[in-house]
Amino acid sequence: MRLAILASGTGSILSAILEKGIAVDLVVADRDCRAEKLAADAGVMSLRIERGSYGSDFDRDAYTDAVRESLANHKVDVIAMAGFGTILGSSFFDDFHHRVLNTHPALLPSFPGWHGVRDALAAGVKVSGCTVHIATPIVDAGPILAQAAVPVLAGDSEASLHQRIKVVERELYPETLAAFIRDLERVEVT
Repeated sequence: MRLAILASGTGSILSAILEKGIAVDLVVADRDCRAEKLAADAGVMSLRIERGSYGSDFDRDAYTDAVRESLANHKVDVIAMAGFGTILGSSFFDDFHHRVLNTHPALLPSFPGWHGVRDALAAGVKVSGCTVHIATPIVDAGPILAQAAVPVLAGDSEASLHQRIKVVERELYPETLAAFIRDLERVEVT
């Protein structure tokens, strides 16, 4: 199975995946980010498909097509979104149906979207956590593969809770990704 990681940020998820010994074939970034350096340091091919705009003139369909084409050209089988900051169009999920994984810093289906940690704190929940799920065109709505709970502590800020969630996420996501790939390989062999 050829694995691609889609990243936009610090690369902490990419680092956790590599540290678990999961073979990564390609890292795709949508902007200049630390994940590209981590990929280079690990000897993993990196490709930047930079967004032309972050405004209302952003052509999501054209951008999605560029990502799809690049992944197809590299014969990618499985994609792990790792803090990827661009929402891709539905054609991406058609091409890689049930082969795109994502992680979210809340216990879905509660608190989907970009501000899951903040929204969980605002709701006053006693437990939050992280979810690994199949990514679909509807953000944070795909089938759940794994979850891990993280208690909300008195006095937690968004930053402190998010940091504790990230620690759990860096274990849960690679483990779930590895199991997903093993299961997919088993199915394709039979």
